[in-house]
Amino acid sequence: MILKTNFTMRKTLPLIIVALTILTLISCKSRSGRRDVSAKTGVAYNDPHNGGLQINRKVKETPGPGLVAIEGGTFVMGGSLNEDIAYSHDNIKRRVTVASFYIDETEVSNADWLEYLHWIAQNFPDDGKLYYDALPDSLVWRHPLSYNEPYVNLYLRHPSFQDYPVVGVSWEQATAYCQWRTDRVNENILRRSGILTDYKTKAEQNVQGDAFNTEIYLNGQLRGEGIDGPKMPNDTRPEAEAGAKRSVRMEDGILKQPYRLPTEAEWEYAALGLIGNSVRGNVEDSRIYPWSGLGVRSAKRSNQGRMMANFKIGRGNNMGVAGDLNDGGDITVPVTSYAPNDFGLYNMAGNVNEWVNDVYRQLSFEDFEDFNPFRGNVFQDNQYEDAEARVLAKDKYGRPIKVPARAPRKQSWEELQASKNGEQGTTSAYKYDARGFEDEEVEELYGKTSLVNNNSRVYKGGSWNDRPYWLNPATRRFMQQDESDAMTGFRCAMTMVGNVFGPSQKKSKKGGSAH
Repeated sequence: MILKTNFTMRKTLPLIIVALTILTLISCKSRSGRRDVSAKTGVAYNDPHNGGLQINRKVKETPGPGLVAIEGGTFVMGGSLNEDIAYSHDNIKRRVTVASFYIDETEVSNADWLEYLHWIAQNFPDDGKLYYDALPDSLVWRHPLSYNEPYVNLYLRHPSFQDYPVVGVSWEQATAYCQWRTDRVNENILRRSGILTDYKTKAEQNVQGDAFNTEIYLNGQLRGEGIDGPKMPNDTRPEAEAGAKRSVRMEDGILKQPYRLPTEAEWEYAALGLIGNSVRGNVEDSRIYPWSGLGVRSAKRSNQGRMMANFKIGRGNNMGVAGDLNDGGDITVPVTSYAPNDFGLYNMAGNVNEWVNDVYRQLSFEDFEDFNPFRGNVFQDNQYEDAEARVLAKDKYGRPIKVPARAPRKQSWEELQASKNGEQGTTSAYKYDARGFEDEEVEELYGKTSLVNNNSRVYKGGSWNDRPYWLNPATRRFMQQDESDAMTGFRCAMTMVGNVFGPSQKKSKKGGSAH
């Protein structure tokens, strides 16, 4: 009996050890962050039988079309400006940190803008106002004492100018383009992946409905029309039909975050390109322009003496002498002209000035944050058509309607309901329009004693018609946000989610993860 028991134990002991080992490994995986199981509750992710909680850790953050990833860091904003020729004192040197972000490799071109106009004409053929409001002001080329009239009709639409930067666009038009681009990029992702009806089928079936909008879609208000694609998990909502697939959520990491104009700090940081001028965290040489050296001509032997950007060389000299042109640009030039800076960005000096997101103010040491500095916040919330059902209100173009933010913090449910019912004492005195936050000037005098007001927007970079001084990334000028000229265009940016360049993405010296 004893022998039999010992034999049985010898036989079962290895199985027990194996079982304990497997349990230990499972436990270790869970504690170390096993990707398909909650480390805090042990509940499996992405399991339709436990409610369908979707956690996606396999998505790798990538830039949207046309964008370049910019590794953030610290720099001295305004530090490259050694001379204030206008005595404006509007860019006081201060050290700031800019988070990593994405920005367009090139300026937005005429071809890009024609795509925008074409989409409006195709989707809203009876809305003349929407198309007219999106048209650049081609009359910016007109001047009483110069013969630029041909550019009025040719610059935007002639094929020879298709890769030239769009001009005559206001800050408001540039912002609207960024919003449109967000929706078209995300719609294209969904249609090409089969989650939405593909373009060909949509055209053949003449599918009608609101134009695709990212926020409305993520809120679950664009369903049908092939949206419940076969590649998505089952829709677990109680009201969903049997076998129906759910739409994409933000948590899936499939859709891109919004395109926008870069902040002034982002633009200046990206233009300087100090990543090519630093060694082991130390900036070896300061820069005046987006390239190394003190001049505007190339020091490389292969093209020594050639201009590094498109600008006005001197009075009456926009391009140089025939037979040996300096910069070769009488007006603008194609958006990929000249060598890119160390971040791989073209024409961060010259060609056209570029709108940035900020409201213009003369800057001091006090009125900025040292992390992601920006002036221009107007805090807003989405307006609900049915708050209980979480249905967003839309305008006639299918876009969400925005309203001033209710509070600087999340309100309690009771406060939220009381504010909807119009009860007194429920609104905050918080200043939602923060464009003039902590301004020393008297707001009532904006636009009366100066040209500066809450609609004054910054543009930077210098243009084909500017002297070399304005090629310095630290210089700054302003126009009203509804104004435009023949020297100003723009490029888009995008917030980087997560930390693509962070320590968690790099390997330690021993070869393991740097966690």
